[in-house]
Amino acid sequence: MDGVQRFDLSAKGEKMLVRTQAGWFISGAGQAPKPGEGRLNLETVQVRVDPRAEWQQMYREAWRIERDYFYDPGHHGLDLKAAERRYAPYVGSLHHRADLNYLFNEMLGELTVGHLYVGGGDMPNPKRVPGGLLGADFALANGRYRIAKVYSGENWNPQLQAPLTQPGSEVKAGEYLLAVNGQPLTSQDSPYRLLENTAGRQVVLTVGPDPDGKGSREVTVVPVGSETGLRNREWIESNRRKVAEASGGKLAYVWLPDTANGGYTNFNRYWFAQLDKQGAVIDERFNGGGSAADYIIDYLKKPVNSYWAVRDGEDFRQPFGTMTGPKAMLINEHAGSGGDYMPWLFKRAGLGPLIGKRTWGGLVGIGGYPTLMDGGTITAPHFAFYTPEGRFAIENEGVAPDLEVDLDPKAWREGRDTQLERGIKEVMEALAKNPPVKVKRPAYPRYPR
Repeated sequence: MDGVQRFDLSAKGEKMLVRTQAGWFISGAGQAPKPGEGRLNLETVQVRVDPRAEWQQMYREAWRIERDYFYDPGHHGLDLKAAERRYAPYVGSLHHRADLNYLFNEMLGELTVGHLYVGGGDMPNPKRVPGGLLGADFALANGRYRIAKVYSGENWNPQLQAPLTQPGSEVKAGEYLLAVNGQPLTSQDSPYRLLENTAGRQVVLTVGPDPDGKGSREVTVVPVGSETGLRNREWIESNRRKVAEASGGKLAYVWLPDTANGGYTNFNRYWFAQLDKQGAVIDERFNGGGSAADYIIDYLKKPVNSYWAVRDGEDFRQPFGTMTGPKAMLINEHAGSGGDYMPWLFKRAGLGPLIGKRTWGGLVGIGGYPTLMDGGTITAPHFAFYTPEGRFAIENEGVAPDLEVDLDPKAWREGRDTQLERGIKEVMEALAKNPPVKVKRPAYPRYPR
């Protein structure tokens, strides 16, 4: 049999279940299966499910997973058997699979550990009706919806499509959204009602400079299902511009959304493009974690080993990617896991002050645990961080800032970011005390003849 993707043996090892591109097959385990023989017709397969019996089994399985996979064999001092007995009576009172997940959350919370996630399971999956978003902010004016802001995005990037800035539409802030697919829109209605179920589909908008429709025009756009990427990009670029303006172009700004693909992509994109700066504000607020960010820290602390003179253009330094000026890192309570570890590394390397609020405090790792019988998941943290000095740390503690700064809501409403402002201030003061030393190219060598 060719193209086998996976297989599994029966409990006694007599039968074999095989998956190929052509489907599922059952054959004897003692001989090679013949092509096409034993194919399962899944359309006729019916399974009787007893949810309450499954919930009882999964309840016991959840405790077994923590018993066998939790990194601490003492389970943070929790008596697992006693806890299992204490919560067992609740299982008989459940009426929905979501209730079981709720029970899992409550009972496993007694382990007092982060990264213990509960999710999934065999539950109804009702069809969802998508919305439709234009990548814009609206303001009510003159009985209409005026477009207050248009988010630009990156229209060459499929993940950052901005509907109102596509070639041919070019809707501007200050114009009015007068109608959607011919349906008039006034302040008594909602644009989101008219845009319901339009994500990914062409929509004709009527826009114009006046609320009465004078001078209006029609544009065809494709709404998106989420504006998160557009608004996030605007926030990043706004912060970068604020740092550049406040520092007179001397400081770089790099935001790290996580310590996985997004974080490394952002670091590579923003760090290497700003190596001409004299210092940096590294922003890891809201960092979702992922892995150990030693790659990023290694670049932040690299010393300059040498300079190289060239005939044309500017001399360059080695290793590539160095910026030896002062730095600060912004942290907050929404950064955790790898977002806990990175500021810990930053502080340990002596790269600069941590500014903001204490991080989340979750530095254990997950992976390798089995799933439940209906596809649900319960994680079991099976490795945990401790320091070279021999102390478990960060888990349930977080990383404290050197300078505690609240994100002041009043200032935020006024368009100010108090944590970012403090970061700029600290790095600029450090830069004033220790300005960069520009190494002058020496005179070219002249050898006696």
